[in-house]
Amino acid sequence: MSTRLLRRRSVARLWWSSLPALGSDAVLYAAAAVFALGIGLTSTANAQWHWGYLSVIPYSVAALAALAFSRVPARLETRVRVALAGFVVLGAVAMPLVMEVRWRTEQPEVTVVQRGATDIATNGTPYQSYWRNGHLVHEVANVPPYESFFPYFPTMAIFGVPAAEATRPSPLSDARIWMTLMTLLTCASALWWLRGGARQKLRVVQFLIALPTGALFLATGGDDMPILALLLLGVVALQHRRVNLAGVSLGLAAAMKLTAWPVALGALLVARDAHDRPAWRRVALWTGAIVTVTIAPFALSNPFAFLSNVLAFPLGLAHVASPAASPLPGHLLTDLWAPAGHLLTPLTLLAGGYLSARFARRHWPLTLSQLLVILSLFSTALICVASATRVGYVIYPINFYLWSRIVADAPVPAREAVAVA
Repeated sequence: MSTRLLRRRSVARLWWSSLPALGSDAVLYAAAAVFALGIGLTSTANAQWHWGYLSVIPYSVAALAALAFSRVPARLETRVRVALAGFVVLGAVAMPLVMEVRWRTEQPEVTVVQRGATDIATNGTPYQSYWRNGHLVHEVANVPPYESFFPYFPTMAIFGVPAAEATRPSPLSDARIWMTLMTLLTCASALWWLRGGARQKLRVVQFLIALPTGALFLATGGDDMPILALLLLGVVALQHRRVNLAGVSLGLAAAMKLTAWPVALGALLVARDAHDRPAWRRVALWTGAIVTVTIAPFALSNPFAFLSNVLAFPLGLAHVASPAASPLPGHLLTDLWAPAGHLLTPLTLLAGGYLSARFARRHWPLTLSQLLVILSLFSTALICVASATRVGYVIYPINFYLWSRIVADAPVPAREAVAVA
């Protein structure tokens, strides 16, 4: 059975690699159109089904256009692909985002981030609600209990500052606008430095912004998109051995959300300076300083509320039903046997850490590409076993794996190779 699966995998890889660039784009955009239609027909969240119906036409048009132009001369291929990607970004990101903001339909994350900024301005901390003795303390009125929590680090509230400071609701005060702008600007900066050809850079744009792996979240309220953009910038900085930039970008991501911490910690294993010497101290200094300065004051003011919001609630340990509980193995096992929710994630962390350590020991020193592959596999396992997690978190392992391929294929400049030698 395993031999048959490996054979099918090899056949699929050969078929994919044999496609012209525009042919592969046609496949991706067609799959995106099917996905968007499925979201429109099946999702019960207003923001999501709105995005689905608005995006299915741009994806379909792009797929047909990519197929029609798949045989253009090589000198025109990149221009056509860039034009189609721009069309998709306008049709599947910009237009749905404008309409969603105007209709005021968003994912709960948007209102939580905006309320967190308001709480910091009025109460000095975004961590108001917490679970104690079987009761939710300081529950926010007129919202579901799960929206009472702020499951981020304080820096995430930056995106809610325009809404907190606005005297009346305005489209420009919507947190999604600022999340999208930061994602686009950070991604553009990373692509400017990324070693790789136009085809590879365009793939990054497609998966991070244009395809549903990015467009759906940008339009509906994806707080993970700025995180991924900062992580990409950190990866590119590590690729160029600019350790100070890597420390700052990874530190900012880690100061916003816990999902950035695996990359920030993993970077310590692969950080090298221009002379190929370990540079983990500088990365750790920048990352640790940013995280400590932005988190410590809020964590020390009320440790119990901080841990309840940032750790207990995301891990499904706050005794509050979360909409993030997708029907993945960890959630299903927790429904069958409640103690599994307290055991699966720690056991996965221990097993994953052990296997990763063995791999690192055998292949030391680790390359940046190898680290990204490990993180892709590790995050996939955590998503599957967590008792309350969104299937949408799959955008992390998808992007990590894509970046690993690009980093592995990127040539090393001659001057750097000489310096290392």
